[in-house]
Amino acid sequence: MIVPGRDVAGYVPAALASLQAQTEQRWRAVLIDDGSADDTRAVFERAAAEDSRFTVLHHREARGLGGARNAGLELVDTPFLGFLDADDELTPDAIARWTRALEESGSDFVAGAYVRTRLVDGRYRPGRVQPWVERATSPRALGTTLVQRPHASANIVAWSKLSRTGFWDDLRFPEGVAYEDQIVAQLMYTRAATFDLIPDVVVRWRVRPDGTSITQGRGTLPVLRDYLAALRGGIRVLEAAGCADAVVARLDLILAMDLPPLQRIADTHPDPAYRAALAAFVDELHALPEFSATAPDPSLAAALEW
Repeated sequence: MIVPGRDVAGYVPAALASLQAQTEQRWRAVLIDDGSADDTRAVFERAAAEDSRFTVLHHREARGLGGARNAGLELVDTPFLGFLDADDELTPDAIARWTRALEESGSDFVAGAYVRTRLVDGRYRPGRVQPWVERATSPRALGTTLVQRPHASANIVAWSKLSRTGFWDDLRFPEGVAYEDQIVAQLMYTRAATFDLIPDVVVRWRVRPDGTSITQGRGTLPVLRDYLAALRGGIRVLEAAGCADAVVARLDLILAMDLPPLQRIADTHPDPAYRAALAAFVDELHALPEFSATAPDPSLAAALEW
């Protein structure tokens, strides 16, 4: 597993404990301190001193999640590889369920379901599997493709998947941008001979109460631009691969889930450049040939949990 983190010392112990609690104990993890100013490096080093399955890599200057993950990829020598952000947690059977699917199918990678956890009454509590995640991973399918399961393209996070290591020989994350995993995820779906989908929850994705995660910063223009670039790039990957149904599925989700909150921000944003960037993106979507086939489900946005 590749575990990058920056200034997440308060969350790291839970992430590492979730690895150590795996029912499948044959794992190793590269812990990457990406230029932290807090005690993240020290927490990683203590863990490595106590458990030889952990290896620590330290970046003096932050390279971002893309750069940190790329650095970790250079050090992986196991048959399978996956990613765990240092503020998230694996469910106890995650590695076992991932590897069982790949051993049965021979596919290039497997994608599982995930839930958010939020701080409620002093404890992080998991929510339910959201409708778009369920649609992307259920029912279980081994050895499938985007032609058969176009809605799989909605599962765009790096940490919901386990891959055969060789699949990453010529695949790397973009660096210096946010939302670095969206384009890579679509490349995974379009390059794979086959992939697996399992409805099992494999990751608990922590929503930080202080609002410091990347996904909570979409009200700033630089993050918005990275966000829209990632959405554009993912659509282009699907188009280039001739996956028209997957393009429609992505457009449906973007129209139902991504655009409404961005539009609400834009309506009151003090910078007109924010509104202009979003408007240009909407115009691009309308110009796509697949747009006429879209039928976004408004209930998806309504189902977004607390």
